Amino acid sequence: MRELITLQCSECKRRNYTSTRNKKKQTERLEIKKFCKFCRKHTLHKEVK
Repeated sequence: MRELITLQCSECKRRNYTSTRNKKKQTERLEIKKFCKFCRKHTLHKEVK
């Protein structure tokens, strides 16, 4: 029941990472602080469709 998701930088709006998550256990959208190579700093990355 895991689905592939894409993580998008909240500052530059580029889609940098892909990850998986469990649909049943985690119903809200994922938000993680990760390094953006375009902004060259750690920013908040949010799940997009």
